[in-house]
Formats: sequence, C-alpha cells, structure tokens
Amino acid sequence: MATAVGITGVSKRFRLYHEKYTSLKERAIHLGRVPFEEFWALRDVDLDISEGDTWGLLGHNGSGKSTLLKCVAGILQPTVGRIEVKGRLAALLELGAGFHPELSGRDNVFLNGSLLGLSQKEMERRFDDIVAFAELEQFIDNQAKFYSSGMYMRLGFAVAVHADPEILLVDEVLAVGDESFQRKCLDRVRQFQREGRTIIFVTHAPDLVRQICDKAAVLDHGHLVSSGTPGEAVRSYREHLLRTGRGPDAAGELALVLEEDGEPAAEEDQLPEQERRRNFMARITAVTFEPGAEALRPGDPLTVLVQYEARQRITDPNFGYAIYDINGNLLSGNNTRILGANISSIEGRGEIEFRFESLPLLDGTYFLTLAITSRDEETVYDWQEQRHQFEVLNPGRAQGMLHMPVLVEVRAGGQVVAGGNHEAGGAGASR
Repeated sequence: MATAVGITGVSKRFRLYHEKYTSLKERAIHLGRVPFEEFWALRDVDLDISEGDTWGLLGHNGSGKSTLLKCVAGILQPTVGRIEVKGRLAALLELGAGFHPELSGRDNVFLNGSLLGLSQKEMERRFDDIVAFAELEQFIDNQAKFYSSGMYMRLGFAVAVHADPEILLVDEVLAVGDESFQRKCLDRVRQFQREGRTIIFVTHAPDLVRQICDKAAVLDHGHLVSSGTPGEAVRSYREHLLRTGRGPDAAGELALVLEEDGEPAAEEDQLPEQERRRNFMARITAVTFEPGAEALRPGDPLTVLVQYEARQRITDPNFGYAIYDINGNLLSGNNTRILGANISSIEGRGEIEFRFESLPLLDGTYFLTLAITSRDEETVYDWQEQRHQFEVLNPGRAQGMLHMPVLVEVRAGGQVVAGGNHEAGGAGASR
C-alpha cells in the first residue's frame, strides 16, 4: 500500500516568552535578549499512514495531537524532521478557521474553496450541495460574525468534505453539533472510507476510534506512546490516563495503608463507606487472574483467585465480586450466597475461585470489587472497591460493551449467497 502521509522524526519547538515588551524602546533595549523557555510540543514522531487508511490520534490535552495535525496540514513547519503528503488535502482544524467574520456565509464558502485549490466554477457547481449539507439555506447570506459555533462547524465541515480531498484532516469537530449532524458527518466519513480516501482525525472518544478507524496512535507530551490497531491504541490510552491520574477514580490506584495492628491509617477516611466499615477479622490477602489480566479477548475464559485469611472462626461468611467499566458503571455482581455456595465457616488461610468460562465483554478496561461479608451482608470483614483491573482487547470492530456471538446468512433464490460471523471481527465473509 502506497504511503499517503509520511511523518519521519518530526519535532516541533515553541518559544514561551514570560515577559512581553510593547514599546519600541523596550524592544530596542532587549533586542535579542528577551528571556524565553523552550517548549517541545512534539518529539521524534514517526508515522507511516497508507492510502485509504483511517487513523485516529488519541491523547490528553496538551499531548501534541493538534500540533501534529497542523504540521501535516502545512500550517506549522516542523523544527526537526520531515512530512511528506501525497494528494489533495483538506483540513478542518478549528471552528471557523479561515472564515472572515465580516463576509457572508456565501462569500466564505468561495473563499475557503479557493484556499483548498478549487476554481470559481468548481465552487459554483458544488455550492448548493455544500449549503444543503450544512443546513444553512436560511442564513447563508448573513455575515459569519452572527453565526453560532455550531453553524461555523457545519459550514466548515461541509466545505471540507465537498472539496473532494484525497486526505481529510479533522480536529475534534466530529464531537461537536447535534446528534443528527454528527450522524451525517460519520456517514460522510464512511463514504470517504469506501472511496479509498485517507482520513486522520483527533478525538478524545475511544469508542469513535474503535468504530471507524483502521489504525490509531497515542501521544503523550509530544512523544508517540504507541500505534497500532484501534483496540491496542485505546488500551494504551486508558492505561496512560490511569497511570497519570487523569482517568476515572478507580480506587485501584489508591493503596491501602494499614498500621502494624491491622487498623486503618489516616488515609482510610478517603475510601468508600464499605471499605471504612471493615473490621478485618477476615482479610483478602492476594488476588490473581488466570491466564492473566492483560490482553484478554472477548469470549476468553477468566479465573479470579482470591486468597484470604481469617483471624478467628467466622460462621456464615459470604464472598462477593462486582465488575465495573472505566466510567464506573456496574456491569455484573454476584456472591457465594446468591450462587448457592453456602460456606459454613472459615478460619485461617484459604482461597476462593470465581471462574468465568467465557468473558461476555468487548474492548475496554474493567475494574473488580471484591468483598468478604457476613451472609446477611450487615458485617463487612474486608472490601476492596475497584482495586483490581483487567483488560479486554477486541480484535474486531463490533460496537458496544457486550460480546454477543452471532451468525448471519444472506439467501437469494433459496440458496446462501453470503455469510459471516461475529468471531471474524464483525465483517461479513462471502462464500
């Protein structure tokens, strides 16, 4: 596959000035000696984007995503490195970028078209389609300064996608606008994909990356953290958010601090209520995942082995678990009482095993709560709120959270002409 955008060793440096001199005298006095701080927005980024691929750029605010997109668009020049672009490029990087507020929407359409290299006749031929796509027929002759941010975005996107670009750059704007217009934008993106065009877009929505991307890259403070399939990139992105504390409070990142006698230390008042209520007459001492907690696939088996220690004999104990997604939504919960595994008593050390024969989950990071309580759940011996996590990596492009294997067959004239299955990644396989 030929390369559409080649990014080789790209670094971008900015100068941050902490003092600003406005008068001619000040500038003359401090000429060449204005103190500044070097800030590297990108450092040694390498990406090879093939023709017809759709790439997503993930990363926290300030990671360098938009800077990289502007370098590809030619708005910024790399300080170090080289970017090669093959084909006509259209970029939608900011709301209203390239619009003149004093001009009407009509004039701005033709102005933007000329900036994209289209002639007056070409724009006249496409004008009605652009206005209809943007749904601005009633306001197209009003000055742009009276447009809302949504109107700016709709008109800018409409011009960009009607310029017949071979490479489309989009920065965040797919997440702007009402639901109806977002669907329209995604439909046009999918049409571009069917036509074999190259798309690069910046987003904070991992689900959108899994939904429409062929590849994705993760940036952190200007460095390329990882690149690969959407599932791998999303997992890397989520792991980074958790490591840096930018992700949801998973409590798994909060270490349990205990005094030598086993009583909670001062940090205990920051824990959820159930954890504060623990009396530690029985404690969870270790938790392991088999075959492991990383890179599980939908439908894989998973065993959670919980080791415990009871200081004295406890009658009618109850062991429970709960699984949460990265947003804190409860997906599943159960305990030995509900499952009918009645335990008469525990004392000393032991272990309990929760065995899932087939994980019904799609791509994501999931958090596990484990607890030891009395059978009536009034007494809490130990409670570890979302302190353990595991990863599921979906190699396919099925959407949602649940893994639901499904077969599909297409019949014509009483014969099967095509078929596919969920296990093949959600793509139909012709027969």
